[in-house]
Amino acid sequence: MRASQDVLFMIKITLPDGSVREYAKGTTPMQVALSISEGLARNVLAAKVNGVVVDASRTMEADATLQLLTWNDTEGKATFWHSSAHLLAEALEALYPGVKFGIGPALENGGFYYDVDLDATDIKFGSEHFEEVEAKMIELAKIKAEYIRKEVSKTDAIAYFTEKGDEYKLELIDGLNDGEITFYSQGNFTDLCRGPHIPNTGAIKAVKILTVAGAYWRGDQANKQLTRIYGVTFPKDKELKEYLTLIEEAKKRDHRKLGKELELFTFSEKVGAGLPLWLPKGTVLRERLEQFMRRAQVRAGYLQVVTPHIASKELYITSGHYEKYGKDSFQPIKTPGENEEFLLKPMNCPHHCEIYKSKPRSYRELPLRLAEFGTVYRYEQSGELHGLTRVRGFTQDDAHIFCRPDQVKDEFMKVIDLVLYVFNALGFSDYTAQISLRDPENKAKYIGGDEAWAQAEAAIIESAAEKGLRTVTELGEAAFYGPKLDFMVKDALGRKWQLGTIQVDYQLPNRFELEYIGSDNQKHRPVMIHRAPFGSLERFVAVLIEHCAGNFPLWLAPEQIAVLTISEKYNSYAEEVYRELESLDIRGICDTRDEKIGKKIRDAEVSKIPYMLIVGEEEQKAGKVAVRKHGHGDIGVMTLEEFAAHFRAEVADQLAGKHHKKAEETVSEE
Repeated sequence: MRASQDVLFMIKITLPDGSVREYAKGTTPMQVALSISEGLARNVLAAKVNGVVVDASRTMEADATLQLLTWNDTEGKATFWHSSAHLLAEALEALYPGVKFGIGPALENGGFYYDVDLDATDIKFGSEHFEEVEAKMIELAKIKAEYIRKEVSKTDAIAYFTEKGDEYKLELIDGLNDGEITFYSQGNFTDLCRGPHIPNTGAIKAVKILTVAGAYWRGDQANKQLTRIYGVTFPKDKELKEYLTLIEEAKKRDHRKLGKELELFTFSEKVGAGLPLWLPKGTVLRERLEQFMRRAQVRAGYLQVVTPHIASKELYITSGHYEKYGKDSFQPIKTPGENEEFLLKPMNCPHHCEIYKSKPRSYRELPLRLAEFGTVYRYEQSGELHGLTRVRGFTQDDAHIFCRPDQVKDEFMKVIDLVLYVFNALGFSDYTAQISLRDPENKAKYIGGDEAWAQAEAAIIESAAEKGLRTVTELGEAAFYGPKLDFMVKDALGRKWQLGTIQVDYQLPNRFELEYIGSDNQKHRPVMIHRAPFGSLERFVAVLIEHCAGNFPLWLAPEQIAVLTISEKYNSYAEEVYRELESLDIRGICDTRDEKIGKKIRDAEVSKIPYMLIVGEEEQKAGKVAVRKHGHGDIGVMTLEEFAAHFRAEVADQLAGKHHKKAEETVSEE
């Protein structure tokens, strides 16, 4: 009898390698780690139980899958940095009594912040306070205080923060229900938090406060502006030093700085926040990207369309976009017509649905692939705007594929091929495909039935597997109308960006009552695939600038060559050279200024022009040019035919994903 009772109190834990171990019911992930090795246990920061990240001290009461998370795991780092935000808050409370706290999340690309209200402390927090806070955080970390989780009733939570006088936490609690409120405490600090956290503060060995900024509470300009303190922590001093070096490199590559220096784009307060103005060189860059994508789309069977920048509000009510996003978007435009309202276009897909619906369709016409470089407008909060990465008006390389259900998987895989072609041509080699699925616990966020969602999710999962993509799966990250495959790209500095996206949609065809006549002569509903390999041109250009530090691939560079004269005596020959290359669709400038050749070369290098063609007496006599490559120096004397062949070969290699400038090459080397 005893043996059978023992079995009832045992659970099976499946580890990432597929091995299964038995433990007593109530065992924690940390205890599992200790049973494997003490060295592993020392490095455990959190755990993933049945796909959910939890404290390593949480008990497991039933059979489960378990992944022990360390600093080498993305979720491990996120837990470490979120715990560090709590340590920052503890330090601030110790140093500046009366401080009030908003939220303190980990950041996707490293580090954390905490939004705080310091009004009651009479402290105007600035860089002069950074060292004091860092020292206090290290002092508190050395105590090795445990992060302790406690479930709290709503009544008790309200009472605690009422006594502290923290209206921000009270507002957060107001949106929560009994049974879903937890506090975390470490040392003398307690915070409202769902967790998870690292075992104790002792893992935090290196601290740096990075910057301070203003941020409206909950991102709403109508609310009070709080002080946002950014920081980063590491388990080793060496890693902090490496990170700070990376930060300095990132500053040199900042697309806002380089965009100004290279004269690509600008912003104007009179035009409006978040509305970029593309300068001539930036416009050339955009146009080359568009031409590149148009050619690829023509080969893939897409048809180009154009739709207006505004549409009747009714269009977006039909699509569901107004219900989901209307309150947070640009408000309707009223016309002199009675009860007539228009919206700035937030999405292209409803317009494309109406194009599909413009005439009867047969199964023989499908798949129908409609593409558009469509500019859309979304009202981002002013505090969230950031150069070209977060704007209010942007252009998507949008396309919508209308196909039969039996064509979905094949079409989806073709789009994956297109996305990978784009990444190869632009030197993005490190990426992960994120399979973004519906949250099964909160289906109210989405439209459509279970069967359609199951079909759409299966098509994405199978396509990614057959293409051999490295994938991660995220529940709750699907669009409201369907699941998607998002391409998360790492740039040359290791930062992660979401660029291309592909989405399967069974819902909009229903909402717009789209139909085709099948081979059975009956009406059927098409499936819709949304795709944008660039995502938005603005964001893509920003990421590309920072990835290549403004050293664009030769085929994309706004100015590909600079013809430089040694003296004004050779201006006519230089212009003849330039006209000849221009006729071969090789673009750039002809620098015939009355300046020394050294200055002309320096100016071309600073402008990151890929090739300099220098002409003087010898070159003119021989009908040749002395070729200098940006960042490399002289590469030889060539005829124009030889240079054009060299140029075309390099472009072909780049478009095939070969010979891109090494990612680790830094701007400081130039």
